Amino acid sequence: MSSTENPGDGSQQVPPPETTGPDAVTPEAGTPAAPTPGEAALADPTATESTPEAVAPEVTPEEAAPEAVAPEVTPEEAAPEEAAPESVVPESVTPGDVAPSESAPAPAAEAVSDPAQWGRVDEDGTVYVRTADGERAVGSWQAGDPAAGLAHFARRYDDLATEVSLLEARLKAHTGNPNELKAKAQALAESIPAATAVGDLDGLAARARAMVGTADSAAAESRAEKAAARAVQIARKEALAAEAEQIAAESTSWKAAGDRLKAIVEEWKTIRGIDRKTDEALWTRFAAARDAFGRRRGAHFAALDAQKGEARAAKQELIAEAQRLATSTDWGPTSAAMRSLMDRWKAVPRTGRDGDDDLWKQFRAAQDVFFTARAESDKVRNSEQLANQQAKEELLAEAEKLDPSTDLRGAQAALRRIQERYDAIGHVPRGAMRSLEDRMQAVEQKVRGASDAGRVRTAPENPMVASMRAAVTKAEEQLAKAEAAGNARRIEEARANLETRREWLAEAEKTASRR
Repeated sequence: MSSTENPGDGSQQVPPPETTGPDAVTPEAGTPAAPTPGEAALADPTATESTPEAVAPEVTPEEAAPEAVAPEVTPEEAAPEEAAPESVVPESVTPGDVAPSESAPAPAAEAVSDPAQWGRVDEDGTVYVRTADGERAVGSWQAGDPAAGLAHFARRYDDLATEVSLLEARLKAHTGNPNELKAKAQALAESIPAATAVGDLDGLAARARAMVGTADSAAAESRAEKAAARAVQIARKEALAAEAEQIAAESTSWKAAGDRLKAIVEEWKTIRGIDRKTDEALWTRFAAARDAFGRRRGAHFAALDAQKGEARAAKQELIAEAQRLATSTDWGPTSAAMRSLMDRWKAVPRTGRDGDDDLWKQFRAAQDVFFTARAESDKVRNSEQLANQQAKEELLAEAEKLDPSTDLRGAQAALRRIQERYDAIGHVPRGAMRSLEDRMQAVEQKVRGASDAGRVRTAPENPMVASMRAAVTKAEEQLAKAEAAGNARRIEEARANLETRREWLAEAEKTASRR
């Protein structure tokens, strides 16, 4: 006597099987309803090759289609607590032999396909499927309503249909190895006609055979797609290699170009799906371009460092020369030399911000020593010239008081003495020179006019005297310009020229007065 376990209140004795036949199953031990192809994991048929196996594991023909007539199963093997979802019990088990549980078992789930269209259950519980070759027994149902038995074997058919649908989707999406998919379709096509299931087995087998026929074209399409994808990836890397080669040959924006080459490396890593030989050839191009850019950049900065070294040496020479001139009191020539040093400094390239600033401070300090000393000298000279201006203004005030109308000879003698003292005084500020000379000429004209008024005939001014007076004025202006420029050599020459012109003027005036 065998026994089977009741899920509600323990085990109960059941009579031994009286007959042998196809699979005999209870409704409680039947497989759950098989998902339809729409419920199966077909949302992403373009996933990687490993994804479909994770969604729907491959089933061997033996697993997908049991023998047409299953062997007799012992009650222990059919125990619900250890049985798989498709556990079976002896075909002789009847609904009355099963002890009722405290709560009634849930009814069997409805099959997705219509089992009544493709099969039937006869009076003794044998389950048949209809095919093009006629009816074929696929199992035995002794534990419940015949409709539930048909639904059980229909769910087996739905499992096979789901597997076929998944395989069709994978072929259509070109995911997985086409040869492996073809072999699986061939196995399904061979196993489905003998499957212990109720449904359109002929149609399902035809779908599997159709997949076998289209697998080669799907493999060709897959290869074409992979080749096209590989060509796109190759084109991307070729474009990156060409860009790197252009950078290596032309770019002088060293920082930006270096950053771009680093970005190309990161982008390069993301491009996959290229055969090793082509990938290595493209990488060789890129690496060669990057190395060429690095060498050219290194040569540029090496030349720049050498140029900076030459510029630093040149500026240090200018600093030394400026320091030698800093203590000179030859104001005119040294000022010109300092200006020349400044022009040469501007022509020398920079040596870098920090180094150039330090060199400039040294150079400027040497120039400041000289120009500060010259400013002090000019200050002293200006104070002397102001004193000279004041002295000449006092003499002019004395000369302007002369009245030649009352004592012409006395006025003339006094004017000559004043002129001698006036000429003996040194330089005056440049701005006051013209006004002082104009005042002196006005006094001289007044005295000369009074002298001419006492004569019967007024002789015109001697042209020689006028020429000499103009030459003296011009010589005074040249002296003022030389003093303003600080050129000692020119100052001395201008002074000598002015003294000569004044002597000539005095002789011309004496000669003219004797006539």
